[in-house]
Amino acid sequence: MGYYDINGEDFLGRTPLAWAAHNGHEGAVKTLRKEVNPDKQDIDGRTPLSFAAWARHEGVVKTLLGREEVDPDRPHNYGRTPLSLAAENGHEGVVKALLGREEVNPDKPDNDGQTPLAFAAGSGYEGVVKTILGRKEVNPDKPDIQGRTPLSLAAWRGHEGVVKILLGREEVSPDKPDIGDRTPLSLAAKNGHEGVVKALLGREEVNPDNPDIDGQTPLAFAAGSGYEGVVKTILGRKEVHPDKPDYYGRTPLSFATEYGYEGIVKMLLGREEVNPDKPDNDGRTPLSFAAESEHKVAMETLLGREEVDPDKPDNKGRTPLSIAIKEGSLRAAALLQSRKVGTPSTT
Repeated sequence: MGYYDINGEDFLGRTPLAWAAHNGHEGAVKTLRKEVNPDKQDIDGRTPLSFAAWARHEGVVKTLLGREEVDPDRPHNYGRTPLSLAAENGHEGVVKALLGREEVNPDKPDNDGQTPLAFAAGSGYEGVVKTILGRKEVNPDKPDIQGRTPLSLAAWRGHEGVVKILLGREEVSPDKPDIGDRTPLSLAAKNGHEGVVKALLGREEVNPDNPDIDGQTPLAFAAGSGYEGVVKTILGRKEVHPDKPDYYGRTPLSFATEYGYEGIVKMLLGREEVNPDKPDNDGRTPLSFAAESEHKVAMETLLGREEVDPDKPDNKGRTPLSIAIKEGSLRAAALLQSRKVGTPSTT
């Protein structure tokens, strides 16, 4: 029987019309026969309109919207409507065409709770965001099932323009956490979006030292990800405790030394509140982490501080030297031995 069955559908349940809509063949769509169902769903629940909206084919979308049998707001099996698909892909013309139909709910969430605005915000399409926000039915701060708002999605992906648009709406909470207690600032800091961080810190409602579910602050995320500019920006806020440990006892300095971010290590050690030898809940110090990962410059910086005990054991009795030897970090071991540290533990 070949690729298509007797009804003209392929093995995915897609009709020739669906493929024509997907590929933008406007002429073929216009000349479809009366007996053809223009709103037929495939096995995933996708209609020709949803394919055209996803693929940004404005002419095809308008043609299909001219058929009374077509439901302009029909979701597929995962709850995504044609508007949601168009918003994610940033086609403003398609979005406007769909919003021109009164049956279309501009704030309809999918199965994960994400609205068309959330998709547009997360993809960075400023024009689409503005268009959707022009509808009064839209809640600009609506969270999905993970607690992520359009603002948090835009902040996470570094879409500074969208962030500023959303911050201009009084309904939007600029410090609203998701289910993991990560705020838009925390997400932006973790991913190094300095412009977004500055925009968020410009709002007095934003707590620059707000911890997530594990106790990690925006500073800890930025320090552990190596974003010097973000670290410097956050440290500029007086409310920030630069040595604040998470629930495992890990400090921003601990994360920076583990990954060898030398500039951040020096920046943090420039703050008098930072204890360069502070152990975590397992008794491991910043020097211990630096030695394990063989980050020589970070080690030298720490060893230059008189408060640092180069032979301090953790809760299992392991010293930085014994950890370096066990991990095969020969240069780290040599550096520690040159500082005349004690005999490595055999624990």
